[in-house]
Amino acid sequence: MGISSKATRIQSIDIVRGMTILVMIFVNDVHGIKELPWWTYHIPPGEQGITYVDVVYPAFLMMMGMSIPLAFRRRLAMGDSQVKILLHTVVRGLCLVAMGILVMNGREIDAEASGVSRAAWNSLMLVGVILFFIKYPETDGNKKTLFLILRWGGLAMVLVLMFFFRRKEGEEILWLDPRNSSILGGLGFSYISCGILYMLLGDKIWKLAAAFVFLVLLNVGMKAGVLEFVRSWPSLLWPFRSGSAASITMSGVIMSMIIFDDGVAKSLEEKFKWGISYVVLLFVAGWALLPFGLAKIGGTPSWCLLSAGFTGIIFIFVYWLVDVKGVSSWAAFLKPAGSNPLLVYLMPDIYYALFRTFHRSIAMVGWVGVWRPIALTALILIIATILTRKNVRMQL
Repeated sequence: MGISSKATRIQSIDIVRGMTILVMIFVNDVHGIKELPWWTYHIPPGEQGITYVDVVYPAFLMMMGMSIPLAFRRRLAMGDSQVKILLHTVVRGLCLVAMGILVMNGREIDAEASGVSRAAWNSLMLVGVILFFIKYPETDGNKKTLFLILRWGGLAMVLVLMFFFRRKEGEEILWLDPRNSSILGGLGFSYISCGILYMLLGDKIWKLAAAFVFLVLLNVGMKAGVLEFVRSWPSLLWPFRSGSAASITMSGVIMSMIIFDDGVAKSLEEKFKWGISYVVLLFVAGWALLPFGLAKIGGTPSWCLLSAGFTGIIFIFVYWLVDVKGVSSWAAFLKPAGSNPLLVYLMPDIYYALFRTFHRSIAMVGWVGVWRPIALTALILIIATILTRKNVRMQL
């Protein structure tokens, strides 16, 4: 593999990832503000189009894909075998899926049937998840014992809460729905898919490009109804699913190879030439596949490709500004969110679990109401900065 040894920690990836998470927090709360312009919301179900809101999730997928070659290369340099890395990849992905199932089902909990309030179940579940996945410092003696108690106590708390969980569908009382994992589930299965493909195909960019085309064509086949039977395949056995999220993640793997692999392009001029050409190709392909629709809901091929193109433009600019020109002070506030993404992602859910009634009571209308998501995003950012500086991080 030809990833440059200089690419140990790429500031621009952390910055764009941090930007993406903060925008995600903002737009998720803007959803509750009425009478704003159409472009401040997701395109409604059944309609065609794309807004900046619809690009947020794909941007996170693409940044995750860009990190795959760098992370895998580091682990190989540390002496890990490919089998160990693949196992680690699958475990990390399944942990994301499990968290997605817990978070999404928590929103459907029936307090009466479960015997615990929605606020208590969700807040305790999230605290338990964080305690289990926190990266505790290396130590010994009493501190080591304390950290072990916190980690396994967190897992025990989650398991107990799962035991009591109940939800309702009509008059029927049910347990957790494993199919409901939403964004974290999509991230998890995409990470598994592209991690496996990268390890199997290596750093040959033409092989990775072929895998990307395969995932796009899989998505096209699904939308055309030719491969509709794939939809019934279990995600645990077919993590590629419809190919939509995995194709966006693979687009990030290819961008990472173009920019950071000296075997693909040696000089900065070549890297930018190939990177920009790649973005243009994404836009052209997205335009060509518009007959299959343009919508986030359903993950149409054009939505995937155009979102990857927009994200690619932003990344190339930030990379040039930060990692090439060294102008990074403007983005210092984004780095905690970018380097500690999972913890920051879960923070709004803790807030909503504890202060849901209060938060809804201050819902407002129009541009005046935008102060609420701005304030929430700022609050999460401040807490994330404090925790990251204290070295409180989640690591799968």
